Amino acid sequence: MFVQATKSTRAGKTYLTYLVRESFRTANGPRSRTLSNITSLPPDVRNLIAASLRGQSFLPVEGLELHSALDYGGLAVLAEAWQRYGLDALLAGLGTPRQRGLLKAMILGRLLFPCAKLALSEQAEGTALAQTCGLSAKESFDEDDLYAAMDLLNGQWVRLERRLYENAFPAGVRLLLYDLSSVYFEGKGPDKLSRYGHRSDHRADRPQILLAVATDTQGVPLHLEVLRGNRTGNQTLIGLLATLRRRFGIAEVTFVFDGGMSRAVNLEALTEAHMQFVTRLSNATMEALLTELPPEAQLELGDRNPVVEWVREAKRYVIAGGPWRQERDEQRRTARMAKAERALRKLAQVKRRKVNEQKLASQAGRLLERLKAHKYFTYHVDPKGQLQWEKKQQVIDRETQRDGWYLLHTNCPAPACAKEQVLAHYKGLRDVEEAFCELKSFLEVRPVFHRRPDRVRNHVRLCFLAYWMSARLGGEWRLAKEPGEVPRILRRLQTIRIGRLQVADKPVGNLMTNIPKELNDLLQKLGLLKLFATLPASVL
Repeated sequence: MFVQATKSTRAGKTYLTYLVRESFRTANGPRSRTLSNITSLPPDVRNLIAASLRGQSFLPVEGLELHSALDYGGLAVLAEAWQRYGLDALLAGLGTPRQRGLLKAMILGRLLFPCAKLALSEQAEGTALAQTCGLSAKESFDEDDLYAAMDLLNGQWVRLERRLYENAFPAGVRLLLYDLSSVYFEGKGPDKLSRYGHRSDHRADRPQILLAVATDTQGVPLHLEVLRGNRTGNQTLIGLLATLRRRFGIAEVTFVFDGGMSRAVNLEALTEAHMQFVTRLSNATMEALLTELPPEAQLELGDRNPVVEWVREAKRYVIAGGPWRQERDEQRRTARMAKAERALRKLAQVKRRKVNEQKLASQAGRLLERLKAHKYFTYHVDPKGQLQWEKKQQVIDRETQRDGWYLLHTNCPAPACAKEQVLAHYKGLRDVEEAFCELKSFLEVRPVFHRRPDRVRNHVRLCFLAYWMSARLGGEWRLAKEPGEVPRILRRLQTIRIGRLQVADKPVGNLMTNIPKELNDLLQKLGLLKLFATLPASVL
């Protein structure tokens, strides 16, 4: 049966008639007959009859409900990347399938909702995390089970890291960016690992560990080391060199690292190992070398040439800079001087019954040292007991001429690596700094709550695996001209939800929420629309 609409014209007026008709066969061929005229029914009722006769099913709106709606969008992207990068094969052989699923859940969770192990079950509630990781929808994410799964990494990390290297760098690497950062503990931390030391996260009241990471020029990490918190950067480079040779078979590579590791013993070790390096030297070293700069190079600096090179005692140096750094250095100096003057005025205005000239001068000196403005001021206490100060204008003028410049040192031969390429290598070190920013902020490595050294290391390793995925995705998305941070994008995509429709406790179908235009455009730009073309049968 079907609904047929017919037109007829009488007296110049057109009439529409809606008939329910039935087809049947006769000896003379197929025929049809009218069963009912439904023209007088309301249009929505006629459409309902027509759709029903075409085989569509209809349910009462009052009994329809959305059941088991789950955040899914970001997980869909991560699940596809997990398969494409072969991470199931990486974890194969570790523990039971459920334990491997828990490891996967902890890694994906670092990107979507980083939290302590105790809070994972709460954060995963209302998401498709368990199903995406091959776990039961009723997975409890019990913290003891999570710790047991994490312990499976003990004794396996060297093999896993080597597999990750082969996966991400099939042709090897020729340029390595290396940097250090600190991560603090809440509480005492494990013995023989947590120490007080110089920190980059401004928590002098907390013991810490050091993270040493090496990446390629795109920021994809190949090695992460957890070190005692009281080590200095110049004590780590030689150990890294040995690890790279032993673990990855890297024999020739150019290291790029910051000034904290440019100790002479490190540079000599790299040279003896026939390794090339690019590093930044201190401003004090630059000031000393500038006094011996040849006249032609002095002219280049005066003209604000962005890259100036010279060779001294068979050592190659490159001075680089630019308008942005020049403006930044000027603003930083101005801010320090203004802050120091405010502090000095406040110190001078303190009411004292009796002035101790030596003590007041000492207080002023310590104040300027703390504000990093000591070199810009002279100060003394006059016979009346008043603190007096003035700017060292010659020092300020000389530093103004140097604004924006920094000194690089390299043993790369000039024919193979021009001065512009030396600068480009060092600028790539910002990728490592961004890696630390993402590793510690987006993935929330810090603060660390674990008390066992192996679990501290395994916690950082899980974050490393999450960042490894993030860096790989970020490289692919940059090719699509998407500059946004991967974790932010994934968390936006999590607003795409899937659910199950049911009537009277009977499932009748699955449903995905409507994707907003801005997210749809983003998915199209990143080539991810295909992931949302159909509903995943394994999740619901």
